[in-house]
Amino acid sequence: MKTILVVKDDKNQLLLYKQELESEGYNVITARNGVEGIKVVNDYLPDIIVMDIIMPKMDGLEAMGKILSKHRKIPIIINTAFSCYKVSFLSWSADAYIRKSSDLQELKNKIKELLENK
Repeated sequence: MKTILVVKDDKNQLLLYKQELESEGYNVITARNGVEGIKVVNDYLPDIIVMDIIMPKMDGLEAMGKILSKHRKIPIIINTAFSCYKVSFLSWSADAYIRKSSDLQELKNKIKELLENK
């Protein structure tokens, strides 16, 4: 079973993503900010990461940089409501950039695609 780390500061979104992705057959672990996300990566080494950008303590772009400096092979999907970060060179190292939506199908499809190509 593949493990997905979801890093989001919104408790309700975190619960929704966890439930939706577990119903797809994934093991889902969560973190509420970039600092927690880095710790979880080092403790559990997930197969893929879904990361928000705007979070307390450490934003997703900084956390992604720190994670990729040690674990370059873990695919990371930026999942945010802010499309303006897509043009930022800091987001270019992500494997995918998906705008948040109430319909998680695009995210689910991208997760499946990245895991199949890993």
